[in-house]
Amino acid sequence: MDGADWSRRRLVGLLARTAAAAAALPAAACGGPAGTQAPAAAPTAPRASSGASGRARGASGRRPLLLGTYTSAEGGGRGIGLAEYDPATGRITGSGLLAEVDDPSYLAVHPDGRTLYAVNEREDGAVTAVRLSDHRVLGSRSTGGAAPCHLSVHPGGRWLFSANYGSGSVAVHPVDASGALGERTGLVTHATPPPGPGQRGPHAHQVVTAPDGAHVLAVDLGTDTVYTYRLDEGAGTLVEVSRARTRPGAGPRHLAFHPGGRHAYVANEVDNTVAVCAYDPGTGRLAVGEPQSTGAPPGGGTGANYPAQILVTSDGAYAFLANRGHDSVTRYAVEAEGARLRLLGAVPVGGDFPRQIAFSPDGGLLFAANQRSGTVSTFRVSAGDGGLRRTGEPFASPVAVCALPL
Repeated sequence: MDGADWSRRRLVGLLARTAAAAAALPAAACGGPAGTQAPAAAPTAPRASSGASGRARGASGRRPLLLGTYTSAEGGGRGIGLAEYDPATGRITGSGLLAEVDDPSYLAVHPDGRTLYAVNEREDGAVTAVRLSDHRVLGSRSTGGAAPCHLSVHPGGRWLFSANYGSGSVAVHPVDASGALGERTGLVTHATPPPGPGQRGPHAHQVVTAPDGAHVLAVDLGTDTVYTYRLDEGAGTLVEVSRARTRPGAGPRHLAFHPGGRHAYVANEVDNTVAVCAYDPGTGRLAVGEPQSTGAPPGGGTGANYPAQILVTSDGAYAFLANRGHDSVTRYAVEAEGARLRLLGAVPVGGDFPRQIAFSPDGGLLFAANQRSGTVSTFRVSAGDGGLRRTGEPFASPVAVCALPL
């Protein structure tokens, strides 16, 4: 057996053990479904899916790291990458392939830890399911739209949501007992309000379940709007209940909920701001506050800064924002029970164009996927003040757009 084969078998075994151990844990995603809460019967372990760091310690043994890429881009990967990391040191090693999937730019794991889902960010958009224990592709389903760029699993595990950036729509797929996806049951398109300044149409960029579990929020960069839907869990459909407008031209990209469930934070890609939002769990209504600084002036070589992923620690003490252009991660103190963000500063990410950030399950590490440099940077998160300290040199990964630590 050569070294590459041995490494691959080691990673397969590691994934199988991780899937079994994670069966009782909530869903995980590429820094994705922010604020998603576990079902009442599930453990309250910290998780990456909520964009929340538990800031706990004590993890031991190497863990899997799944990597999203653009297979159609020059220098891109061959599908979903597979490496491993050391929770104690943050060091990433190994280089393998979980599955050959077209343009898997965003990843999320089922609440039982056994199945991975990936968007296929192409004109004819789709979502794909992969069984983690043996890397078997369980099939793909059309999203009914173009260029899906985000997906998340409902905490109950029965529904998968995806956001079609190109067509400004949100799709719903049922998930069966094996983790495989059924045919689409719902599709809503953001036809109104009219696109914001400089936009040519709606661009759904994120879809997440609110902490109350009954509402699904879709962030649309093109219409400067966050839409709230009520999920019909019997039919797998979404019914709009409210809209929250940002200021014209803000270009909202991603949001993250405070663990208290009554506030959320929106990263505005186009105007380089963030905003604190009030949220009513009873009605699903979101109210967007005044824009605030990202702590990142226009980026050096690009002449602009584009905020991307925003995360909140599971204790609600700190928030982190990835800045593309400035190539940094901004840190905020969260105050007034979630109602206020206080800018603390920004640290260089050590790569070019950090598209996405995610916490390790124990909250001790933060990973940043740097698209243009093709690297993943790792930071140790201080339990005392939320400070970030980079742990060695970035890990090379072709066109890294998503890093999902399990």
